[in-house]
Amino acid sequence: MRVAALLAVAACSGAVAAPLQQQTLADGWQFRLLPGSAAAAKHPEAEAWRHASVPGSVQTDLLAAGVIGDPFYRDNEASLQWIGLADWEYRLPLQVDAATLARDHVELVFDGLDTLADVTLNGTRLVAADNMFRRWRIPVKQRLHTGNNTLSVTLHSPIARLLPWLLKQPYALPGEFDSAFGDEPKGKQTSNYVRKANYNYGWDWGPRYVTAGIWQPVRLESWDQWRLADFHIAQQHVEAGLAVLEAQFNLHADRVGKARLRVTSSAPDGSQQSAVKDVSLNAGDNALSVPMRIEKPQRWWPVDYGAQNLYRFRAEVLVGDEVVASAERDTGLRSVELRRQQDQWGRGFEFVVNGVPIFAKGANLIPFDSFPTRVAPERMQQILQSARDAHMNMLRMWGGGHYQSDAFYTMADKLGLMVWQDFMFGGAITPYDDAFRENTRTEATEQVIRLRDHPSIVLWCGNNEVQTGWESWADRKKFRQETDPAELARIEAGMKKLFGETLRDVVKQQAPDVPYWASSPSTDFEGPANQLNNGDYHSWDVWAGSAPIEKYLDATPRFQSEYGLQSFPVISTVAAFADSKDMSPNSPVMRAHQKFANGDGNDRLLLYIRKYYGEPKDFASFVYLSQVMQAEGIELAAEHLRSVRPQSMGSLYWQLNDVWPGASWSSIDYYGRWKALQFHARRFYAPARVAPIRRDGRTEVFLISDRTAPFDAKLRTRIMSMEGSSLEDRTDDVHLAELASTRAAERTDASLLHGADPSRSVAVFELIEQGKSISRHLLFFDTAAKLQLPDPGLQAQLSDNGHGISLSISAKRLARAVWVDFGQLDATLSDNAFDLLPGEHIELQITSTADIDALRKALTLRSLVDAVQREPAKAAP
Repeated sequence: MRVAALLAVAACSGAVAAPLQQQTLADGWQFRLLPGSAAAAKHPEAEAWRHASVPGSVQTDLLAAGVIGDPFYRDNEASLQWIGLADWEYRLPLQVDAATLARDHVELVFDGLDTLADVTLNGTRLVAADNMFRRWRIPVKQRLHTGNNTLSVTLHSPIARLLPWLLKQPYALPGEFDSAFGDEPKGKQTSNYVRKANYNYGWDWGPRYVTAGIWQPVRLESWDQWRLADFHIAQQHVEAGLAVLEAQFNLHADRVGKARLRVTSSAPDGSQQSAVKDVSLNAGDNALSVPMRIEKPQRWWPVDYGAQNLYRFRAEVLVGDEVVASAERDTGLRSVELRRQQDQWGRGFEFVVNGVPIFAKGANLIPFDSFPTRVAPERMQQILQSARDAHMNMLRMWGGGHYQSDAFYTMADKLGLMVWQDFMFGGAITPYDDAFRENTRTEATEQVIRLRDHPSIVLWCGNNEVQTGWESWADRKKFRQETDPAELARIEAGMKKLFGETLRDVVKQQAPDVPYWASSPSTDFEGPANQLNNGDYHSWDVWAGSAPIEKYLDATPRFQSEYGLQSFPVISTVAAFADSKDMSPNSPVMRAHQKFANGDGNDRLLLYIRKYYGEPKDFASFVYLSQVMQAEGIELAAEHLRSVRPQSMGSLYWQLNDVWPGASWSSIDYYGRWKALQFHARRFYAPARVAPIRRDGRTEVFLISDRTAPFDAKLRTRIMSMEGSSLEDRTDDVHLAELASTRAAERTDASLLHGADPSRSVAVFELIEQGKSISRHLLFFDTAAKLQLPDPGLQAQLSDNGHGISLSISAKRLARAVWVDFGQLDATLSDNAFDLLPGEHIELQITSTADIDALRKALTLRSLVDAVQREPAKAAP
């Protein structure tokens, strides 16, 4: 959370001087392809100076100028790789007045440069930046003059800069994904050696766009005597009766002197209290603090566990009677523990907030776009609100992207979404030299200081999959066989020092109230990574290993932080990047937008679709079935994990969102449209859930509750034919314990079916509280491909009652996986991707800018029987 207001005032004789001034440097920038390069000879159209957006990137500036086409359209990606291989120049005519130069200090501040950048001012080089994730603060008072100045930033291609060096080395460290475009030899990845977002080099869900640019704000700051560099509320101890806090100041002073620190807290209910402390200032940086105690604090809670209370703290530095510096920030008071107790299953892994064990329900979050500066706050808000609407309480900020903006974490704070925050290491093996490690230490320190007052951050994690990759991935095993043992020992020791010591020490020093975890998955270097009985676990036998979906039931990790199945986005999203001639699973364009296994992921999708549902009738059916398969598969895994609580205490599926439109593991596509999985997640992550888990002809029925108080309910069990005849209908009183999973019943197939045909029957389990259904789950006795599904006889009617548009849908017979779609018209539905029982009716609310006539014309309904090639079902005897 950034300091909201920052004042610095000169007080040589007690007179108030001007406050710190910020001159935002966003307008007037130009950019061009650096002349004289190999790229310039092939792309002379890019050599002319053009308008540049700051913050921004070369790719988005070229797009805005009309020099290139849409990077996401069809297979444009291949033809735009030259941009990331070239060097670029940005310039700004900078006007500075005499009053600015009269200040004691004038500093140029870049909040982020992407990535290898030479900054010059009036022809003098100021800094050679080499880390996308760092802030660069440069004193420039002696380099400026009144009137016109010229600020220039030259951005060097990290590939062009590093590859010649790498090719001379005795080996290349194992990386992530080789380039599909030939700009780097196989196995020679430069991304390991530079602190830049890994996903820029391509991933198995996103394109390869090696960005360059001034990607964060730039400003000129001028000030006298004092600058409050940071203000932080350290939470030393927080419980229901008392919060023991320390307001920490990082204050720069030009000379020795006396000052008074004053901190005022404003509680969510409006009450206030203040604390004051007199201090002596040294010349230079001063680390100062004021102790505070808040009785009966109004604590911050994750969603569904309590209110997201936020306090506002105001800090003031007084010299004499004058306020010479001040700052404000919001934070939530809460305690966080990563509890790892020994038990009958091994060593636990559970998050405990304010003393309450939380089953983590959520997903992994990747960057919102291949080009981060295109992401508007409204887009982030929509994705995060969607997570909360689906009853998620945790998002894992994956380590191959970039640290998000302050606005993102503020949204998470207000929504009650816990954030598992990886440091930005995506899986590649890291260099072990001191310079790399210290560069990372500075990056980590800056980022932890920037973000540490956000109550949503409940874990800092060293990396994604570095340890497990080193131990178990095929290319790393080969590397270890071919590399000198002494050098291997240095590489391994370097990783352990970086992730086990350096980053751990940063968190311990700067944010000791938040736990640190060395790697995901790991045992925090207690032993090998990715163990079921200790630490967190990434499950990829399903999908990556082509294992059947039921294999999810064979493993019970302590915390499952990754697992996933792919799907395509809806046809309207596909149509945004493809032409009609591209609409087949293995067309060149569909393969270009399928990054798993270099396009072969669409065959993997077909493998699962055919096994569980049958042969798709056409491309639209393929898209629809991919979403049904993904949703029902992840539902099985998530409900298994929730059902075995407390043995398992976390379910974070891969992944929530997309960086571009294409096939991926996401539940929300690039345009924010919910896939079937997101609608299913809203059901399987509900605070109270009935979950029948069927294995080998036996079904265990679990009643799951994340509520903090027990409650009584009724469990209704119905067995019926798909045509609607009843075989069993019983209701039992049940008691759900707080924060627990309770096994309510165990039934064999025979006891459920009563001799009926399993291919024509369905079991319905429903949890009812005070006469209202709060959770329902349909159970089938075979895969959909083997069921004798009837024509459901779906009927739909749109109406406008004056308060909004509603859609009424009814089914004469069982309707499996109903999907409502309005084609190219965007419409938000209150529900979708659901089953309807024989004779059942549902009323949906529709929000759209289109009128009812347009919606009526565009409406399509789909269920499983519409999507697969099969023989017509025979009439039931």
